[in-house]
Amino acid sequence: MTTANTTGAREHARSQAAAAARSGPELPAGVDGSKITYAQRIPSGGYANTVLARGTRVRLSDPEGSACAHLLLLRAESPWERMNVADTVKVPWQAYLGAGHPLLSDQGRVLATVIADSSGHHDTLCGPSPAARDGLHLAGVKQGLQPRDIGPTVSLFRGVRVESDGALSVTGGAGAGAAVELLIHLPVTLLLANAAHPLDDTPVTDLDVVAWAAPEELLLPHGTDPEYLRAVQNTEQDWTARTLEAHA
Repeated sequence: MTTANTTGAREHARSQAAAAARSGPELPAGVDGSKITYAQRIPSGGYANTVLARGTRVRLSDPEGSACAHLLLLRAESPWERMNVADTVKVPWQAYLGAGHPLLSDQGRVLATVIADSSGHHDTLCGPSPAARDGLHLAGVKQGLQPRDIGPTVSLFRGVRVESDGALSVTGGAGAGAAVELLIHLPVTLLLANAAHPLDDTPVTDLDVVAWAAPEELLLPHGTDPEYLRAVQNTEQDWTARTLEAHA
């Protein structure tokens, strides 16, 4: 399906809406419905884009066990600052995502922290597949972004490990019901594509995304490593400075 003309664009938009309308995402237990700011089920080959406020908690879940969420975060008010996968791996001394892992910008600030993870099958090494990049481009356009704004991503629910000889080994997913939760530290534009992984050709199934306001969680400790604490400090200093400037 092409989006190069209005007829194709209309059919594409309608197919996305129809797929999303078939069934909505399962809402997290115990979350006040009035605090939910975004909820969407993303079908195979689908994408999503939304702006999330500081203090938002985001739950991505894999209801059928074969989702592949290619995730990119960009700072909402200044999208030239975006998630830097190399720093996200380098600064915490860890290539494998899990609870307590920050998603860092190229300015050393925390865009989000992984605060819960029942999957453990993720990838920070391979980047998006061609299909995922196409979806991210379409998602980005709806936020005024250009193809040059779409950089490397992390892939959730499809694992990759590095063997002792340097080879990459695919570990697949964790099964139906796995979930990852992020806490957003700065206002971000979230782009998602639910599409094939470049090394894992397992057919992709639905991805659920739910976000809700949880600003009180910014006051809780989510990591103790000095590198993480320094990045959080950088983030809070920048946020305070921008807030004071905005009210001056």
